[in-house]
Amino acid sequence: MSAPTSTSAPKIQLAPKNFDQDKQFAEALHGKDAKDSKGLKAWVHKDAKAQEVAMEGYFKHWNGKTDEENEESRLQDYSALTKHYYNLSTDFYEYGWGSSFHFSKYYRGEAFRQATARHEHYLAHMMGLKPGMKVLDVGCGVGGPAREIARFSGINVTGLNNNDYQIEKGNHYNKQYGLDKQVNLVKGDFMQMDFEPESFDAVYAIEATVHAPSLEGVYGEIYKVLKPGGTFGVYEWVMTDKYDETNPEHRKIAYGIEIGDGIPKMFSADVAIKALKTVGFEIEYSRDLADEDDEIPWYYPLTGDWKYVQSVGDLWTFFRTSNLGFH
Repeated sequence: MSAPTSTSAPKIQLAPKNFDQDKQFAEALHGKDAKDSKGLKAWVHKDAKAQEVAMEGYFKHWNGKTDEENEESRLQDYSALTKHYYNLSTDFYEYGWGSSFHFSKYYRGEAFRQATARHEHYLAHMMGLKPGMKVLDVGCGVGGPAREIARFSGINVTGLNNNDYQIEKGNHYNKQYGLDKQVNLVKGDFMQMDFEPESFDAVYAIEATVHAPSLEGVYGEIYKVLKPGGTFGVYEWVMTDKYDETNPEHRKIAYGIEIGDGIPKMFSADVAIKALKTVGFEIEYSRDLADEDDEIPWYYPLTGDWKYVQSVGDLWTFFRTSNLGFH
C-alpha cells in the first residue's frame, strides 16, 4: 500500500540526514549526561557557544517578514528549524508542562496532569488501540504520551523524533519507569521515514506534524508505513476556516504562532483535510476541540488566571507557566 502522488504538494527539498553531526552537536550543547537533569537545572548547564549557534540557527528565519521568500526559506529548512527549536525549548517545556508537550480539554475538578492523561487515553480509545499492537508515535518529544498510552493500551510504541536531546532523555525515562521493553524512541525525519512499508498497526501524532513543511508529505509517509486498514489518529494544529491567508492581520497572527512554536508555516483545516484525502486516507472522525465553548478553556495554563486552578498540584503548574514562574 503506497500513497498516491499529488501534483499540488509543495516542492520541498528534503533535509540531508546528518545524524552523526546532529548527535555531536547535541552532546556539545547539552552535555554527554544530559538525561541526568531536566527543567531549569538542565538549562543553566548548557554550553554557551553551542547555545548561541542554536539560537542563531533558529532566529535567522524570523525577521518579522511574512512574504513568500522568507516563508519558503523556513519551509526548506524545516528539519534544522525544528531541531534548533527543541534544543532551545525542551527544558522549558519540561519545567512548565512535564513530559507531555500538548494542550488538552479541561473539566472542573480535574487536575492538570489528570487532564493530560485523559486527553491521551481518549486518542488511544478512539483509535481502538489494543494490547500487542505495534504503533508509531510521530514527533514523540521526550515520550510522555507514548509511555502513558503504552500503559493504558498495552501497545508497543516506537517514537520518531529528529532531536537527539529529546531521544536521549525519553529513552532514559522509559528505562526509569520500566517501560523500555514497550517504548523506544528513535532518530528520524518524518518527511522521509526509514521504516519498512506497512510495518505499523497504527500511527498517531500529537501536536507534532504541524512542524512539517508539507502536510501531504508527512501524511504520505505515515500512510506508507501503515498496514492495510490501519488507523492514523492526530491532534493537529491548524487555522480555522475563517483564516484568510491574504489578510495581513490574519497572517500576522499566524506568524506569531509560528515563531513562538518553531513551525515553518501554519496551514488551515481544509488544507489538512485535503492532504489526508489526497494521500489515501478516509476520514472517519473529525472534531474541533478548540471551539466547544468549554467552561475551562484549552489554553488555561497560559492565562495566569487563578480561577482555573483545580487542585493543590495545579498551584505548582500555575506558578511554572505564569510570568512569575519564568522570571
